[in-house]
Amino acid sequence: MAFLSLEQLDGRVSSTSGISVDFMRDWRQAALRLNAGHRTAFQHGYWLGAWYEAFHGVPPLIAIITDTVTGKDIAMVPMFSHVRRGIRVVEFADLGVSDYNAPILACDATFDAAGAQAIGAALVDALRALPDGLDLLRLKKLPAYVGAKPNPLVSLGRLGSCSLNGNLVLTGDDYADYQASIKRMQMPRCWRVFSRHAGARFEVASDAARAYELLDVMDVQQQERMQQLGSRFVLNDEAHARFYRDLARQGVAEGYAVISALVCDEGIVATTLGVRYGATYYLLRIGHAGKQWANCSPGLLVTERTMAALHAQGVRRFDLSIGNHDYKRRFGAEPVPLTDVSVALSWRGLPYVLRDHAAQGLRRHPRLAAFAARAMGKGTR
Repeated sequence: MAFLSLEQLDGRVSSTSGISVDFMRDWRQAALRLNAGHRTAFQHGYWLGAWYEAFHGVPPLIAIITDTVTGKDIAMVPMFSHVRRGIRVVEFADLGVSDYNAPILACDATFDAAGAQAIGAALVDALRALPDGLDLLRLKKLPAYVGAKPNPLVSLGRLGSCSLNGNLVLTGDDYADYQASIKRMQMPRCWRVFSRHAGARFEVASDAARAYELLDVMDVQQQERMQQLGSRFVLNDEAHARFYRDLARQGVAEGYAVISALVCDEGIVATTLGVRYGATYYLLRIGHAGKQWANCSPGLLVTERTMAALHAQGVRRFDLSIGNHDYKRRFGAEPVPLTDVSVALSWRGLPYVLRDHAAQGLRRHPRLAAFAARAMGKGTR
């Protein structure tokens, strides 16, 4: 039998169908509640700890979902709330820096399709019951699975409704076989060309100090590239710079944060930033020194050298990040569909949900989407 209760003090709880939802406003306290479980690399404690510290202008809203019968935690959902155009929105702790958003699922959490729907419904009911006056729940980039567990929040949306997708490369155990499969990229030739420069080497930062040096160069390289493309670059502003450096400070020594580079006597030629979780590596940022190094394809080469180094350490899954740049296909990446969720928490959120669903529907019909974009003066280039 479904029931609903609400405590007005912090520790607010809503319960639906035997599932209770408790909200916490401090990540450091919440992290103690469920510090083990199934998650992606973007729900790692280092990632979320750095995120909530760097983007401190947004109020944390962290849901703890519990089985009221057993008293055991089922999941934690790291979110925040903010006001946009007068609408109070709840989103994952992301702001564009995470590739995948998902709950942290308890190690022993078990649920079927009906249970997943109950978990999603309980979260929505609890958000509506809060006195914050929330209007819209908008969850983006949800993978279908969190580790080996199905993602229960996907039940709130439509599988594959996200405009973005992951790009996964499975190398197998023999890296030479994988290298042969991408021989058209001519990575051995690129390495030979690069190696002609005095002091040429590939390196992975082993301490925070070196990681900071590489990140400083990466910021410059990426900003110059974005300026050439006429695009805005924000990853070196105060909040983002703090986030990535805190991530490096905590994660480099343990191999969670992986910051690598092509270096020679002339300087740092190319850089990458990624995170490793288990046997999976997620490539997040690539920078390189520009056209004068084009003969050795430094962005591709530093990526391939990073993959080779991590493969030797046991990594077999390489996620080349969201988006569909051509080079990812050349590395052999296969698309991984993601889900977006939009749920109205009040009547004020309804127009935004309708707009989100309309956009998702258009994406299923590319020709219609292109026509709509031209009609609104947003022709593709």
